[in-house]
Amino acid sequence: MLCETPISDFGAPDISNFDAVVGVDEAGRGPLAGPVVAAAVILCNPAPQGLADSKRLSSKKRAVLDLEIRDTCAWAVGVTEPSEIDQINILQATMEAMTRAVQRLSDACSVPIGPVLIDGNMTPEGRRPGWRWPARAIVGGDDLEPAISAASIVAKEWRDRLMLEAAQQYPHYGWESNKGYGTRAHMEALRQHGPSPLHRQSFAPVAQANLL
Repeated sequence: MLCETPISDFGAPDISNFDAVVGVDEAGRGPLAGPVVAAAVILCNPAPQGLADSKRLSSKKRAVLDLEIRDTCAWAVGVTEPSEIDQINILQATMEAMTRAVQRLSDACSVPIGPVLIDGNMTPEGRRPGWRWPARAIVGGDDLEPAISAASIVAKEWRDRLMLEAAQQYPHYGWESNKGYGTRAHMEALRQHGPSPLHRQSFAPVAQANLL
């Protein structure tokens, strides 16, 4: 059983027969509210079918693949909260979420992992003190590397669930639909109600709302 409780943020079967290449991707760099979530995935053999960049999948297909990945592959999630984003900036918070995800996966696995393939044009290597794995950035990797595709799906679904929970606590902002992005309705709610504790105070639209 890979995920023993609903709140577990990792799953690691015996990966001795897996290719230990790790795919990493994040969700939530752009929103005005909520955390950044990164996922790290080692694919099982055979890998789930239909993997692709999470943005190109329907919500139904993405949800099915998310469950399949977490049921059969080795995976972990790392989260940086809005307060951390404000303290260290969004780039560093993204790198830190990736570091936490890979560290959790490494801790849970019984054999060494790596190399780590990361979607984008930079890695946490040299940027976060906890990073200690060989890494390679791949632009468009979420569409090119199946392990990164799987990570993009897990990260997106995990963050969406967090934002649905947050929407129940802070119902004014429409997070159940916009997931914290700066839609017109979200911006109007910011003007009417001001920022919540889950808003990123260092982001300009939120900072401006604090001045109203």
